[in-house]
Parts: sequence; structure tokens; C-alpha cells
Amino acid sequence: MQPEQIAQRIWPGRGLVLEPLGGGLTNQNFKVAVDGEVCVLRIGGKDSELLAIDRVVEHGASLVASELGIGPEVVGFVEPEGYLLTRFIEGRPIPPEEMRRPENVVRAAGVLRRLHDGPPIPGRFNSFRVVEAYAGTARAHGVTVPDVFEWAHGVALRIEATRRGAVPVACHNDYQNLNFIDDDGDIRIVDWEYAGMGDRFFDLANFSINHEFDDEANAVLLESYFGVLRDEDVRALRLMRFMSDFREAMWGVVQQGVSDLDVDYVGWASQHFDRMLRTGEEEAFQEALEPVR
Repeated sequence: MQPEQIAQRIWPGRGLVLEPLGGGLTNQNFKVAVDGEVCVLRIGGKDSELLAIDRVVEHGASLVASELGIGPEVVGFVEPEGYLLTRFIEGRPIPPEEMRRPENVVRAAGVLRRLHDGPPIPGRFNSFRVVEAYAGTARAHGVTVPDVFEWAHGVALRIEATRRGAVPVACHNDYQNLNFIDDDGDIRIVDWEYAGMGDRFFDLANFSINHEFDDEANAVLLESYFGVLRDEDVRALRLMRFMSDFREAMWGVVQQGVSDLDVDYVGWASQHFDRMLRTGEEEAFQEALEPVR
């Protein structure tokens, strides 16, 4: 079904204007103007459930984010297809170099803390199981999983051992820069399709590494978030930055056999595998992997 047909099904008989929104790596997103209102229509990508996406969970997470003032207002949800309608935010992007400024790191830390302290969302996210599931799905769809997976999986199991006992909190888990909007001074986060109850340090690490934070920016992030800078938090963040890139890389691998969008998923996977390997070679990372005595 074409986007125009979907929109007419949602707003039958009403005059509307659709405008494609760029930047989507999994879905099709459209800005829809109808009767003086402006919404975003999100049409899920082909077989997106194979990426561990549950549209009902996305809807529930979007409602929580809206209630917290973090995400856009939810206008509607079309079942069984899972089309999501949200209010269009008249804001501006926050480029990575701008996000790395200390004052914006502090602002973002407050938003993440508000989410993590907020109500639960109806789903789970475990990065350690996700990479394993992606490997299986990729193989089932005829995609060769890179040899580096076995080494990275071994490292991931060691990281998992350090995170046992972490209390699950509501997490977004996909802090690509395009998912942040400055809404008249407030930071809003969009695209909640990977949200779930998970490890706050994966969320923090995903935000950190996707914006290429250095040690100084990471210190600002952690101190702003916790109110104190602790060695154990620095260690956890460093380890989970590895997991963030591992997940992103395996996401790119499985998309090679699943998606029909014109996106360079091979390049995406390679980019994140390369950065993951660089992280794994760092002396500080190797030290963080060692059991605490």
C-alpha cells in the first residue's frame, strides 16, 4: 500500500499533503499536513520484527516519552500494521559537534536521567542477546556473518559478567544524532522503536559513542547524570561503548538480508566493526575488562 493510500485510510476524505522526511534507515517517515495540523506518519520497514522491533512496544514507549515531555505527542496508532502518528516538532537538529559542548552534554544527561527514572515501558532490551539474535537472523537470510563476530561475542560475554545485577530501567537504545531535536530550548528524542527496559549504561554508552565523546565529555556526562564521578561508572560506560558498536555493526549485517531500502548497510556494519575493534584495542578498555579486586 502506498503512503498516500495509508494516509487516506487514516484521514478518509480529508485534504492532506505528504512530504517525505529523510534520514530513515529502517522505516519510511512522512510529514503530513491535514486540516491545519502537522503530524509525522511512521511506516515500519519490511520485516522489521526481525530487527527485534515490536510496534506495540514502540507505541507504549512513545506514550511514556510523550508523558515525560521527552518525545513528541502521540496522535494515533494504527493496528494491526503498527503505523505510528506523532505530532510534528517544529525544532532544529543538534549537530554532533554542538551536542559535545559541555552545556549540551549536561542538558542531555538530564533528559536521559528523566527517562531512566520514569515509568516502565512494555518491552525488554538486552544488547547481549540482541547481537546473538541478529547473527542467527542474518545467517537464516543468507548473509555471511563476519569472522570478527566470534571474537566480539567472547568479549561481550566478559562484559555481560560485569553487568549482572543491573536494575532494568526504561531506555531508548538508539541515540543516533538525527533522533535529537532542539525544541525551543528543550531536547526532544524521536524514534522509540528499539526502546525497552534495559541497562542504563548501554543507553548512556550509546549516546556517548554515537556522538564521539572523548574522556572529558564522558566525565561531564557521568557527573551530570549521577551527581558524582565514580571509577565504576567510568568503567561501565567504557565497556558498554563496545557493546553499542557491536549492536550497531550486527544491525547492519542483518539488514543486508532483510531491508529493501537503498542504504549502504555493508558500509554501516564495517564502520561500527572498525570502531568496535579500535575500542577493544585500547589499554583502558582492556583494564576495564579485568575483574574488580
